[in-house]
Amino acid sequence: MKVWSGKWSLLRILRLGLCVIAIGALFTARWDLGFVAAATLALSLLPSAFAARFDVALPVPFVVFITVFLFSALFMGEAFDFYNRFWWWDVVLHGASAVSFGLTGFLLIFMLFEGDRFAAPPLALTAIAFACAVTIGTGWEIFEFLMDITFGLNMQKSGLNDTMLDLIIDAIGAAIGSGFGYLYLRGRESGLPSRLIRDFISRNRHLYRRNRE
Repeated sequence: MKVWSGKWSLLRILRLGLCVIAIGALFTARWDLGFVAAATLALSLLPSAFAARFDVALPVPFVVFITVFLFSALFMGEAFDFYNRFWWWDVVLHGASAVSFGLTGFLLIFMLFEGDRFAAPPLALTAIAFACAVTIGTGWEIFEFLMDITFGLNMQKSGLNDTMLDLIIDAIGAAIGSGFGYLYLRGRESGLPSRLIRDFISRNRHLYRRNRE
């Protein structure tokens, strides 16, 4: 409980900080900073709104990770130019997000089968989860492209080379993330990713009715 309380505190601090920065940017006419802060804050609220709309219980680590990722990618990366200051910033963020996409893809696909481990071969479910994760990563690249051409940002950096490197990292991370799902289906789960899978499923039993652990 104390760990979760600490994570909620971090979440509140990040959101409050973004709100203060966005308001402060308006008074100082720093429109680009205000826009990035507001966009980051708005996007960080979407998962909770989506979960409430579709009656999905999101574990605290999921929400915290999404918020920290958006803060690091959009705010620190764009507003403070961390992508150019640190060459590894983009690689680390895409690697971490790609693994999470793989886990998310697995949870979504497993949800469609209502948590039935025997509805399809584990490898088939894993392959579908991988494809879903790569699709999410591709959607993010489209988002970067649209932000660049619409608001004059530089999220794609070196253009095609940056996009292709990101997609390669997305594919590797998606394979790792969905691989954790495969281990879960085979009963060989261990470590933090498997705990997150079990936590999500236990909080959403109504979506995984056929799951038996």
